[in-house]
Amino acid sequence: MKNWTILAFFLIFLSTKLLAQHEEEAIKTVVTHLFTGMKTGDSTLSRSAFAKSCIMQTIVNKNEKLSVRTEQLDDFIKFIGSPHKEKFDERIVFSKILIDGPLATVWTDYKFYIDEKFSHCGVNSFQLAKLDNRWQIVYLIDTRRKDNCSSMIP
Repeated sequence: MKNWTILAFFLIFLSTKLLAQHEEEAIKTVVTHLFTGMKTGDSTLSRSAFAKSCIMQTIVNKNEKLSVRTEQLDDFIKFIGSPHKEKFDERIVFSKILIDGPLATVWTDYKFYIDEKFSHCGVNSFQLAKLDNRWQIVYLIDTRRKDNCSSMIP
């Protein structure tokens, strides 16, 4: 009987781990769709990553004065889908993913390139919610800088 109890606990532990890995991969896929769409000019793919009511913000450092600027999701999506000759390539590394049921927090370091020319680096902080049985970005805030980027991996 003791062996069956140990086996049952092991199977429960294993299934929980596998479920968490599945959720983490689903979350990474959503975030990756955002940046793949941005790079290829596919606004539909990028839009699919976001909840309709998503809030997008950037921490701006202008003349050593910090502020938070809110951007409209529709404007961002329109920009992605508008014809442009440049390729916008945000290269990310997933640093941390935390999940609690239908809520996830994702932290990514990034370097941003226009075509192959380095533009800036920073971090993205995403909040995702599992709505209608799929992960969606409900909040995104990022930092942007041009210095201290060499230590960042992308």
